Amino acid sequence: MGRKNSIRRRQHAHKPARQFDKYEYYLNSVQAPDTDVVFMRDTYKELRKKKPHTLREDFCGTFSISCEWAKLNREHFAYGVDIDPEPLEYGRSFYLPQLTRQQQERVDIICESVLSHDLPKVDIIAAFNFSYFIFKERKILLDYFTNCYRTLNKEGLLVADCFGGSLCNSPNKEKTKHKGFIYEWEQESFDTITNHARYNINFKLDTEKFWRKQVFTYDWRMWSIPELKDIMADAGFKKTHVYWEQADASGEGTGDFIRQQTQAPDDQCDAWVAYVVGEK
Repeated sequence: MGRKNSIRRRQHAHKPARQFDKYEYYLNSVQAPDTDVVFMRDTYKELRKKKPHTLREDFCGTFSISCEWAKLNREHFAYGVDIDPEPLEYGRSFYLPQLTRQQQERVDIICESVLSHDLPKVDIIAAFNFSYFIFKERKILLDYFTNCYRTLNKEGLLVADCFGGSLCNSPNKEKTKHKGFIYEWEQESFDTITNHARYNINFKLDTEKFWRKQVFTYDWRMWSIPELKDIMADAGFKKTHVYWEQADASGEGTGDFIRQQTQAPDDQCDAWVAYVVGEK
């Protein structure tokens, strides 16, 4: 039985915005930054037997993960990197002010390409929300992972989320009801020869009769777990690990991720989410 809500990752209870705010509705529907930072902290402690201090959130958008990292511990420092100034400005206006002055001083936002060689070195690099799927060519993804390896500290980790499953091999739609609105994940197309796919995020507010279509759109190359592990190895990572989402009795994802070498025979699913972690 497939994990129907896996691609949406995890339910996360935020208070919906009073006015339509695409970034707020995205956070309410897709992200769980407070649990993301706990997962990365605990994974680092599991693999390295010590605490991490510095995080770089690549493709950070509104850098909500960076803010949560700073809130998690007063010894935590975060860097958010994104080439698009619009979501960065949103984060500066809405998320950064929610931090204390001391927490704000431990968040540094950089408007630059994740391929830049001048990025700060850190303990953990997070490549979340599948954003690196924008790199459709193996060479470019290798360049990115190589740059991650170069800009990690000696015992650093690269943590990249990914998704897939048979459900992703054809157009489909999945709706999820939240308080005050409906979130729709729409797969518009999939090309079996290239593994290129197009996705949209749509919203329907309870107070409106119409759908807000293509609020976010994605033109991606679907990368498999074996491909990601191989490319990380080519980039220099000495070990890679897969953290697989666990399922409940009905086959739905629980939001708990356990390190596994192989998929359990009884854990076949048509939509899955996992993390691939590279050790420097």
